[in-house]
Amino acid sequence: MRIVDLSHVLEAQMPLFPGTEPPRFADSARIDTDGYREKRITFSVHTGTHLDVPAHILAAGETLDQLPVETFCGLAFILDRSRTEDGPIQPADLAVHEKAILGSDYLILNTGWSRYWGGARYFSDFPVVSLAAADWLAHAGLKGVGLDTLSADPLDAPGLPVHHRLLAAGMVIVENLTNLTAIPADRFLFSCLPLNIKDGDGSPVRAVAILP
Repeated sequence: MRIVDLSHVLEAQMPLFPGTEPPRFADSARIDTDGYREKRITFSVHTGTHLDVPAHILAAGETLDQLPVETFCGLAFILDRSRTEDGPIQPADLAVHEKAILGSDYLILNTGWSRYWGGARYFSDFPVVSLAAADWLAHAGLKGVGLDTLSADPLDAPGLPVHHRLLAAGMVIVENLTNLTAIPADRFLFSCLPLNIKDGDGSPVRAVAILP
């Protein structure tokens, strides 16, 4: 068995959705003074590689603690869009792989955008899912969609319509994935286990691909 880490490192200097407070790290205890090490972290639950659950956007949406743990793992199909910059992902891009997508729990979109992590370009003109493609996915019976970008919607999208459509279908959205090019197959076991936060609307995750 081989495990590929698909998560960015959580650190003080990292790309954040505009308006999100940066994470803060402090030593609560140190080995040289206290005999043990303990770190205190303050951060938004939508920091780094993280997932959104329906409660993030929908007033009556399910929260993290209301979703069964099986929601956060399953068979994934990865769609490689890393060699094209043809604009938003459209239903036709998905329909070509309909059988594979419908036979999976997660669709992972590899756009290659994670290569811009840490730079200004990561925030501008990143590939997104069109609303029509979100409608297509909402009827695919998936547990979730994962992306290697900052958001499923453009930063200036009023009302975050793609988020609304996917989350209203009971799916989760995993954002800021990385290292997708290290996955040698288009089907694999995907895990994105979050913290089990009461009334939580999202959580950082340690997303991984589990390969034979």
